[in-house]
Amino acid sequence: MKDAGLRRRFARGEPIFSEGAVPDFAYLIEEGQVEIWVEQRGERLTLAFLGPGEILGEMAVIDRAPRSASATAVGEVIATEIRADQLRERLDEADPILKALLIGLLSRYRRGLRAAGVGPVALLEDSHHLDKLSGDQQRRVADKIRLESELLAAISNGQLAVVFQPVLDVEAGTIAGFEALVRWNHPLRGAVSPGEFITLAEETSLIVPVGQYVLRRACESLRELDLHLKGKAQPWLAVNVSGRQSVLPDFADLMMSAATAANIAPGRLKAEITESLTLDYDRVSLFVARCRQHGIGVSLDDFGTGYSGLAHLNRLDFDSVKLDQSFVRGIPGDSKASALLSGITELIRRLDAEVIAEGVETDAQAQALRRMGVRYLQGWWAGRPRDPLDWAPRLSYTTWDEGQKRTSPPTDQTP
Repeated sequence: MKDAGLRRRFARGEPIFSEGAVPDFAYLIEEGQVEIWVEQRGERLTLAFLGPGEILGEMAVIDRAPRSASATAVGEVIATEIRADQLRERLDEADPILKALLIGLLSRYRRGLRAAGVGPVALLEDSHHLDKLSGDQQRRVADKIRLESELLAAISNGQLAVVFQPVLDVEAGTIAGFEALVRWNHPLRGAVSPGEFITLAEETSLIVPVGQYVLRRACESLRELDLHLKGKAQPWLAVNVSGRQSVLPDFADLMMSAATAANIAPGRLKAEITESLTLDYDRVSLFVARCRQHGIGVSLDDFGTGYSGLAHLNRLDFDSVKLDQSFVRGIPGDSKASALLSGITELIRRLDAEVIAEGVETDAQAQALRRMGVRYLQGWWAGRPRDPLDWAPRLSYTTWDEGQKRTSPPTDQTP
């Protein structure tokens, strides 16, 4: 009989579904044990026993095929129904690679049953009702798998390049620091968009080795830049921290180790944490505290992108807050955007944190931000990402070249 909602109770020996039947639901077993069996040559053949937490009947529901086995309650069983649309909705939203794997698995499963003579063979002949990937989807899946393998090889072979984008101190007229960014020049495809391979890396565990690679190379590059500067300047360096990296309690220790190995002071490093990560307050607060122990700075990145940023500013100890470029686009022409940006800037300063505006592209934007009291600017106006050593000549001067900064951004650099 049925309980309230989708929970069902089955008595001892009661069939849950029968071989050859048209599927209606899959089931999540809450209590009890279920026997999965088939009738073969007139005899009952037990395939498996399933218990609490396990799902049964999902294969037929997913590919809309007749049941290939029967399920019977061994004792009293309580199970929750899982509708076909629930499963299919999740499949439609799943990673295309995962969906391709499932389609292949189901296909081999059905062919194996037919070859073994298990289940209602006549009915199994027409069992491939799961929507297959289109030709274009199949190509994208293949490209994604191939790119993932090639990215792993690129890490191993040192093919990823680290570039520095400057952060300008408009009060001092000098470059205060840099953000380390990664670029991939594929041997066959040429330049691969960071939006493509970083997104892929974040979907997998590859973001961890990519992040460690960038951290190590960034510190080494900063040391090389120091050697060229011969003490004329000591810019800081911001390194992005992904969600998977902040899970690791020792990532702050890895930053410390990378700085030590490159013979640079840990205090010259900043860990940039995206605002979305701060939703997991407990995890991030531990990471921030560990950075503090090492003297490593912590910056809140992408501030204002839709999360409860004011709560983060109150609860977490940031050295600096980087305003998302969406704030900068509207100024100076949009009075509302200017008023909002001015108020946020004043609030952050009162919390003893520095304000960094990113996405600055024009002289008008830079001047408006400076009038608001924003000291640090990042964007094409200040400079596009370049090879770290390319910045040595500019860092050798004590003031920023006013004529240089107002020229159009160089077109030969990758943004």
